[in-house]
Amino acid sequence: MTDALDFQQRLSAYLTEASGAPATVTHAAPLAGGASRDMWLIDAEVGGEALKLVLRRDSPTTMLDEALTREQEFGLMQAAHADGIRVARPRWLCTDVDVLGAPFFLMDYVPGIAIGRKVVQAPELAEARALLPAQMAEQLGKIHALDYRAHGIDFLPEPAEGHTPIQDAIDQARGVLDALQIKHPAFEFALRWAEQNAPSSERLTVIHGDFRIGNLIVNANGLAAIADWEFSHIGDPLEELGYCCMRDWRFGVRHLRLGGVGDREPFLQAYERIAGTTIDRQAVDYWECLGNVRWGIICLAQANRHLSGHEPSVELASLGRRSAEMQYEMLRLIEQMGI
Repeated sequence: MTDALDFQQRLSAYLTEASGAPATVTHAAPLAGGASRDMWLIDAEVGGEALKLVLRRDSPTTMLDEALTREQEFGLMQAAHADGIRVARPRWLCTDVDVLGAPFFLMDYVPGIAIGRKVVQAPELAEARALLPAQMAEQLGKIHALDYRAHGIDFLPEPAEGHTPIQDAIDQARGVLDALQIKHPAFEFALRWAEQNAPSSERLTVIHGDFRIGNLIVNANGLAAIADWEFSHIGDPLEELGYCCMRDWRFGVRHLRLGGVGDREPFLQAYERIAGTTIDRQAVDYWECLGNVRWGIICLAQANRHLSGHEPSVELASLGRRSAEMQYEMLRLIEQMGI
């Protein structure tokens, strides 16, 4: 209780200073479901106005060094919000670790459901699911059209000089395996296959980096907001079209390839109309397969955060088991593509 009270008092003092008006945090509770960042639901009164906010703070450990800082994620969300992309309104950023022990930012709370299994199965969201494929295509089109230089977000990671986005993705995956000191025949085979069968990258754009069911806040009207921008970078937009179709993001509704909410082809056609481009379906297949490879490796890294003793967590431990599922899926897709 003392720690919770201290948290609220420290945050109240920060909001008073940051907003320039008297502020009181009346309630603060941790939110479940965030494996990469610490999330809190905050009720506050700021200058006499009642606000419901979400606080996003660094966790004790991370799974990838390539993730954006909270300052960078905040800046990117500001740019996205200014361009009319469906994202929670960013409010305040704090980089002073003395306030709450780690950098954090506050954004508006967006009502809705983000838990993937509920999004794809809840009866009350049936109409929302019918709207989601077109809305997802629209929002991806807007994200990929973001002018990152004009918005001052040119801090986004770009492919290494002389590298394609695919080469960078493969190098990052190998880097995680090396850091974990893991020699894994299935992953080594899949990464070698990915090197030998890489398609060309025709465009480089802003990439959300984790655009999928589970990171989309959904209400009765469909897509309300896009969450978790920490893995944004400059890359091939086809990466996202393949990634959001991965089996793990279907949450049990496996016959609907687009995240358990729709068929893939209408989604790709909607994206083509919005982006004004033609999509190579085989390249999207490739990125879906590579997404399974990378996620399977990241699952091992997540589990290691628990196994190392630095961040004991049943959720992190359980992710290690998921790696075997991703290995099966990546091998199945490689066989299916026949290239």
